[in-house]
Amino acid sequence: METCVLHLPKTCPIRAVTAQGDVKLLKKKACLEACKQLHHVGALTDNLVPDIVVEEAVAQGLGLEPYNDEQHCYFPSDLVNQDPCNSKKKYHCYLIKLKQNFTHDISVHDVMLVMGSELEADVGGINFPLEANRGVLTVTLMYVGVIQLTPEQIVMCRRFQVTLFRVLMDHNLNKLMKMSDFQLGNDLEVDYFLLPSICKGNRSMIDWSTIRSVWFSYANTWKDHLNCPHKGNVHVIRTQSGPVCSCMIENSLVHTPHNGHLYCINGFLKDVNANSIFTLKDGDKITYEQYYKDRCGIELCFNHQSFLNGRHILTVPNYLDRNRKQKEKESRNASVELPPELCHIIMSPISISTFYSFSFVPSIMHRLESLLIAVNLKKMHRDHSSQNISIPTIKILEAITTNSCREKFNLESLETLGDSFLKYVTCQQLFKTYPNHHEGLLSVKKDTIISNVALCKLGCDRKLPGFIRNESFEPKKWMIPGDKSESVTLEEDILSNNIKIFSTGRRSIKSKTVADVVEALIGAYLSTNGEIAALLFMDWIGIKADFINVPCDRPLILNPERMVNVHCLESLLNYSFNDRSLLVEALTHGSYMLPEIPTCYQRLEFLGDSVLDYLITLHLFCKNPGMSPGLLTDMRSASVNNDCYARSAVKFGLHKHILHASPELHKHIIETVSNFEQLSSGLTYGWESETSFPKVLGDVIESLAGAILIDSCYNKEIVFKSIRPLLEPMITPETVRLHPVRELNELCQKEHFEQREPVVNRNNGVASITIEVEANGKIFKHTATASDKKMAKKLACKEVLKSLKESMTQ
Repeated sequence: METCVLHLPKTCPIRAVTAQGDVKLLKKKACLEACKQLHHVGALTDNLVPDIVVEEAVAQGLGLEPYNDEQHCYFPSDLVNQDPCNSKKKYHCYLIKLKQNFTHDISVHDVMLVMGSELEADVGGINFPLEANRGVLTVTLMYVGVIQLTPEQIVMCRRFQVTLFRVLMDHNLNKLMKMSDFQLGNDLEVDYFLLPSICKGNRSMIDWSTIRSVWFSYANTWKDHLNCPHKGNVHVIRTQSGPVCSCMIENSLVHTPHNGHLYCINGFLKDVNANSIFTLKDGDKITYEQYYKDRCGIELCFNHQSFLNGRHILTVPNYLDRNRKQKEKESRNASVELPPELCHIIMSPISISTFYSFSFVPSIMHRLESLLIAVNLKKMHRDHSSQNISIPTIKILEAITTNSCREKFNLESLETLGDSFLKYVTCQQLFKTYPNHHEGLLSVKKDTIISNVALCKLGCDRKLPGFIRNESFEPKKWMIPGDKSESVTLEEDILSNNIKIFSTGRRSIKSKTVADVVEALIGAYLSTNGEIAALLFMDWIGIKADFINVPCDRPLILNPERMVNVHCLESLLNYSFNDRSLLVEALTHGSYMLPEIPTCYQRLEFLGDSVLDYLITLHLFCKNPGMSPGLLTDMRSASVNNDCYARSAVKFGLHKHILHASPELHKHIIETVSNFEQLSSGLTYGWESETSFPKVLGDVIESLAGAILIDSCYNKEIVFKSIRPLLEPMITPETVRLHPVRELNELCQKEHFEQREPVVNRNNGVASITIEVEANGKIFKHTATASDKKMAKKLACKEVLKSLKESMTQ
C-alpha cells in the first residue's frame, strides 16, 4: 500500500490516504513510529489500534480453556427408562399414521409408539414427509391415550421389536438375542415400544396378534392353532421343521438354512411346485426339482406342494436424506419361489406390510429424538426467561441442524438472519456506549463480542454442543430400544434448572459450528417472536444488549447548508433531518480537513453498515418464506457489499456530494462514473462489475443510513424506507447469481475437477491472479489483473467458469 499523506482528525485514530484516495489503516513501520510520536498514545499495532486496546481485548480472553472439539451427543430423557425397578407402569400411546402417496404392491400400516412420558403438544402432533423409493410417505403423530402393560407384555413387546429391527438391519439371525436377554433389568436403557397397529371400527389399537408372532414355536404349533381361516378343512404344509397349517406360513418370516437367508412370505404360488419349469439366465429350461438337486444338492420330497412367494428382507435407508433419489429400481430378485419344505418359520403370523412399515420407523424415530432434544434446549431458555416466549420446536431443531445432516432444512438461513441481527445490536450498543471511540476501536470491541471464538465460548458455557446435529442419520447406528446386543452406555448429565438429559458418547464438533448455532438460535427467536425475544435469548447466552435510546452530545457544526446541498440530499433520501450536521458528517471523507468539521463519516459508517446488513437480510428473509437453506446467504452476499452500494451511490449522483481533498480519489471517482454506463442494466446487486469501486462510494451509503438511524431515534423502518429506493431493484431468488469464485468451487467439487492453487503476483500496486482447473483431461486457465486481489480473482474465476460451461455443453 502506497501512503502519501497523513491526516489526523481529532476523533480518528492514525490513518492515511492511499494513492487511490481510500482511507486505510497504516501498516508501514515508519508511519507507525511517526504516528506514535504525533499522538503520544503509546505503541500502535499493525491494525493501527493502540496497544492498550488490544491488551484490553486479550485480557478478556485470558483464562479461557482451549476449545475441545470432542463434545457430548445428547439423547432425550423422555425415551429412557429411569425407573427400571417399576415392573408395572403407565405408558402414553401415540399413533404414527403413515399415508402412502404412491402406488406399491406392498401397503403400509400405522405403528403405535408407546412411551413413558407425554410429548409436548407441537411434538405430539408433528407432520412431516419421508422420501420413499416411489414417492412421498407422509408421517403424522396423534395422541391415543394411556395404557398399562404387565411385565409379561413388556417382555413380549421388547422381544418383538428387537427381533423385527435386528432382522431388518442385519438380514440374518446372528444377532438375535436369547430369551433371557429380554427380561426386565435394573440398568438405565432406551425404553419405549414400537408396535404394529390395527384399526377396529374407528379406534386404533395395538395388534397383539402380530406381536405374539415372536413366540412362534413348532412345539406348540397345533396347540396354539386357533381361529384358522380354513376352519374344519385344515391344509397341512410340510416345512423344514414339521407340518403346519397353510395359514401359519402364508404370512410369516422364514429362514432357509441351506443358504442362510431370511424371507417374508406373502402367500402361495398355486401354479408353481417342484415339477414346474422355469428358464435360467442362459436360456435353458429346467424344473425346480432338478435345479435344487444340481445347484444345492437337495432332494425335494413334496413335489406337489405349492411354492411360497417369498420376498427378500427390505433394506432400511435414511428416508430423511434430501439427496435420496426416488423411483429406484427394485431388484429383479425381490421376489423368489420357495419350496415350503426348505423353510423354517421364525415369526408367524406377520405380514410383509409390517416389515415394510417398520422400515420407515428408524427415520421417524430419529426425527422424533431430534425434536425431543430441541425441546430440552427450549426448556433451558424458557425456564430462565421471565417472559413466556413460545417458539415452535421445529424452529429450534432447524437452528441446531447443520448442512452435513443432509435433511431438507438446516441452520444456514437462520444463521444468516441471526448474524445480521447480532452484528446490528452489538454495533448500535457500542456506538451508544462509547460516543468518543473511533470506528477502529469500535470494530475491535465488536469482534471480541461476536467473533466465532467468543460465540463458541458462550455456547459451550450453555452446553450447546451436546444439542447440535452435525451428522447424517445412519440407520444401522440407530439404537434399537431394548436391544442389549449393542453396548451403548448412557451417561447422565444435568442441564440448567435441573433438567436431566443423557449422553450416548462423544463426537467431533468444530468451534465455528457452535458459533453458527448460537447465531441460528438468535435467528430462530427473531423470526418467530421478534426482536425482544431475540434479545432475551442473547441475554441468556451471555450477550448483554438493549434498544434503549441514549441521547449523546454531538459536536456542533454551524451552517451545514454551506457545506452540503441539504435540500437536494433530503429530497433524494426522502427524509428531512432534525440535525442537519449529521448529513455533513456522513459525507465527510477522512482527507477533508476543516476546523469546523471535527470528524469524518467512519463512526456513522460503522453503525450504518450493520443496520443496512440487518434490514436487507430481514427484508429478503420475510419476502421469500420457505426459501431453500443457503439461498438467503447467497442473496445477502450479492446485495450487501461495497460494489452494490457504490453502484447505488453513482446511480443517484451521491459522489457529487462527498467532501474530500484527495486528487487521486477524485480521479478514481471520475473513472468509475465514466464506466458506469457499461455496467449491465444498471443493477445495484450481483457480481457483474469488472472494475474496483472506490470504497468511499459504498461507505457513504452506509454512513447516510447511520445518520438517518440516529436522527430518527433509531427507527429502522424509516432508514429502510429512505435507503431502499437507492438499492432498487432488490434481488430476488430468480435473479440471484452465485459469486464466480464460489460457483467455480462448487462446480469443481460436484464434477470432481482438479482446482489448482491460485498463482498471485503483485506489481506496482496491481494484483494479478491465475486460476487453473483440470477437467476431463483438459486444462482451463485464465489470468486476470485488477487493482485489488479480490477483483482479480473474481474475473479469473469468471472466465474459467465460462470456458468450463461451454466445454461441458459441447
